[in-house]
Amino acid sequence: MDYVDRVPVSNSVVPEPADLTTPWLTEILGAPVTGFTVERIGTGQMSECYRVAVSYADQADGPSSVVFKVAAADPSSRQTGMALGLYEREVRFYADIAPRLTDAPVARCHHAAYTADTGAFDLLLGDAAPATVGDEIRGATVQQATLALRQLGRVHAPLIGPLDDLPWLHRPNPLNGALIAALYAGFVDRYADRIAADHRAVCDRLVEVFDAYLAADAEADQPRGLVHGDYRLDNMLFGGRDGLTVVDWQTVTWGPVLADAAYFLGSALPIELRQAHYDELLAAYHDGLGPDAGIDLGTVRDGVRRQSFFGVIMAIASSMMVERTDRGDEMFMTMLARHCQHVLDSGAMAVLDNATPPEPLQPVASDEDIHPVGDDVFWNESWYFDFADPAARVGGWIRLGLVPNQQHCWINALLCGTDMPTVALLDWQAPVPNDHTHAVGDGMSLTLDVVDPLRTFRVQVEGTGAVFDHPAAVLRGESGRPVPVAMDLTWHTAGVPYQYRMSTRYELPATVTGTVTVDGQTYELESVAGQRDHSWAPRDWWSMEWMWSALHLDDGTHLHGVDMRIPGMGPIGIGYRQRPGEPLREITSVSVVEAFDADGLPTTAEVTIGDLTVDIEMLGHAPVQLISTDSRVSQFPRVWGTVRTTDGRTGVGWLEWNRNR
Repeated sequence: MDYVDRVPVSNSVVPEPADLTTPWLTEILGAPVTGFTVERIGTGQMSECYRVAVSYADQADGPSSVVFKVAAADPSSRQTGMALGLYEREVRFYADIAPRLTDAPVARCHHAAYTADTGAFDLLLGDAAPATVGDEIRGATVQQATLALRQLGRVHAPLIGPLDDLPWLHRPNPLNGALIAALYAGFVDRYADRIAADHRAVCDRLVEVFDAYLAADAEADQPRGLVHGDYRLDNMLFGGRDGLTVVDWQTVTWGPVLADAAYFLGSALPIELRQAHYDELLAAYHDGLGPDAGIDLGTVRDGVRRQSFFGVIMAIASSMMVERTDRGDEMFMTMLARHCQHVLDSGAMAVLDNATPPEPLQPVASDEDIHPVGDDVFWNESWYFDFADPAARVGGWIRLGLVPNQQHCWINALLCGTDMPTVALLDWQAPVPNDHTHAVGDGMSLTLDVVDPLRTFRVQVEGTGAVFDHPAAVLRGESGRPVPVAMDLTWHTAGVPYQYRMSTRYELPATVTGTVTVDGQTYELESVAGQRDHSWAPRDWWSMEWMWSALHLDDGTHLHGVDMRIPGMGPIGIGYRQRPGEPLREITSVSVVEAFDADGLPTTAEVTIGDLTVDIEMLGHAPVQLISTDSRVSQFPRVWGTVRTTDGRTGVGWLEWNRNR
């Protein structure tokens, strides 16, 4: 494992085994290759690995086999790997960091290449065969655990410090309290009967105060540097030429280095074996660090104790982000039990004693304005408004969506009801306005006016809409009959503005007053139920599905729930319940049971937000279809109607699905 130079990152990617050639291997391996064979190894979902057995001319000196690693062939997995930065991160690790680790369990890298546009990458690595892969369920022997921890110390020691010369290594933690709470709701729903009571108490408390724990951890005085991020047995090859090789460096980051040691210690050994050999295993890691690291054994012990929660979170989050299998269930339950017991054995629950659940977030007045544009091609800033009037049997919604990096904006305004057809003003290619408060599209204009930030917002629409006798015609991209439309409506906030924890977005329940005129017929609205929201972030509308709801009960209760459906992940819920005279209650468990007709319109829906289930009687459909620049299609069936809760209360509201077609 000797590295003499930094490995250059090439733009010339060899994207799959079929593209390997003997001249290329000859050039990269520095010996005349006469032939090679390829076989798939491993079962990774995010990447694919192949063993390449190589033959040479005239008994030339070269490796008998190498490992060829590339991006997953599956488009969904590849998109995830690219979006999360996993591919680029691993290539950069082997190029920028591995050469500094001259005495660590890292395979030699012969070639590293990555293309940012497509996510394609390749790594040609030294082969650890005939090594044996560790088994997370069976667990390690004391000898294996000792070796792994000593070698981990050798990985950490040269890279403790700020590492300012590796800016790509510094990234924000993607986990926060809202995301963990949402994942945990699905986790408990799936595994509740397999979690011991004392371990469930650990999980409940950690999830409850997760944001406070993260904040305290960020302030804690502890060694920081390179973190592998997934230092566990399934990513270790024991035996072979070097005794141990650690793989899958896709999750490397900068942070508290003892998270790796805690993660490994928590799950690598059966509980009784860890308990019996804990002190000597901590000492093995400390020995691997060496004296120059300047970290004493007491600091190691305290840091491992604090970071023991890392394994609990990984067991919860990882299980909900991969395809479910029987072996996966067994592995994650084993991980959870071992990590929770590690928390209890080390006394780490005391770390959480002073943590308190955070208050719900609220936007500030300046959030109502436009925000600086990000670099992502899918950067989007969106203002959305709806209303529903059961007495007049009419409902509607309006959206301005700025997509500045694609040089256009969306102007949407739709009306529908039981006694009227669906009417739509739609322009998906309107020019980005110089002033976002006044957008002009093809035969339509939209004006926004923040009368009183977070309290009062006026919206005016004027233009020629299209009448659709059947709302599914909108989803089919058909044309409708022209009709003049005008709206002048004001949203008055009727509850507490709610800021998402997982995204830059907020929601406000409201009452809506004003006029809507369609082809000469005017509807007078007086304090009818409505909702508005505002978001700004990169949004690839075609990469995930969801169901969104904003419901308003006659007793003054407001309900909001999003059931996010991300490929490869368990259910994620976001929302709130607001009752008059009570604090806003955040909700992390949201689900919906729905049915659609052959045209793609919803026919029934039962929404559960927290512990409350609501049935919807659909009264009006106002769907849209969104097509990306690369021709991906998402349909957004949108419906308003009256609602009835299981405890007998009634109300009204809107639902929206995003369905990637």
